[in-house]
Amino acid sequence: MLFKIYRSFIFLVPGLLLFSCGEYQKTLKGVDTKAKYAYAEKLYEEGDFKRANKLLTQIAPKYVGKPQGERVTFFLANSYFMIEDYNFAGYQFERFLKSYPRSDKASEAGYLGAKSYYMLSPKYSLDQTDTDKALIKLQNFINAYPESKFMEEANAMAKELTVKKEKKEFEIAKQFTKLGGSYILDYNVAAIASLDNFVSDHPGSIFREEAYFLKLKATTNLALNSTDKKKKERLDDAKEAYDQLIKSYPETKFGKEAADIAQLLSKELDSFNQTETISK
Repeated sequence: MLFKIYRSFIFLVPGLLLFSCGEYQKTLKGVDTKAKYAYAEKLYEEGDFKRANKLLTQIAPKYVGKPQGERVTFFLANSYFMIEDYNFAGYQFERFLKSYPRSDKASEAGYLGAKSYYMLSPKYSLDQTDTDKALIKLQNFINAYPESKFMEEANAMAKELTVKKEKKEFEIAKQFTKLGGSYILDYNVAAIASLDNFVSDHPGSIFREEAYFLKLKATTNLALNSTDKKKKERLDDAKEAYDQLIKSYPETKFGKEAADIAQLLSKELDSFNQTETISK
């Protein structure tokens, strides 16, 4: 008995699937807009966003200016989002907001539109044009809907993207420090300038403490490998970089290494001053 039921089920499921596919194809190729609307809504509610999207794409232009237009336009935009076509999702959510700025769905559309651009943001080492665009969209949403239930998520995404951009800038400065090593003076000069700019531009960055420490290393490398004519001034600059690090981060995680560098700088300054005194 159970075997018969199981065998009947095996044959029934493919039949239902074929019927469903046949019904979908018939509706998709048909000319009945109302039938397409009803079937698209059914598929959308069932979570079949890919097939719903194809129907909604066909009928959306026909509902412009009609009562169902708002619903169709939102479904279309969200179906793009759900199938991870974020370029089209962002564009369609913008169209929705322009067409229905007072919609009950406006806040959600603004959030999902911004999130679409957030999803397009690449890893920090790549070009950050899409990240810039996403930050603008998120800030627009935050400004437009300060009481939105999506505010916490929007702020979290904006913070994440900000850190990503900061990381890219910081890694460039960090690379100059690595290239400078202990003897390539031009790279050390570039590292110091980049780190100064980074700290100035991003006062609240999570990379700020390390930026101060890297500046200490770069200024020390520059000073130790300078000519006598420039050495005293650059040793003082390095000592100032150490003081800046300790003042900003008294309990810095780089404390041991920074203290060792400071001790080296003091010895170099003492040695330089003694040499100058003898020469006089």
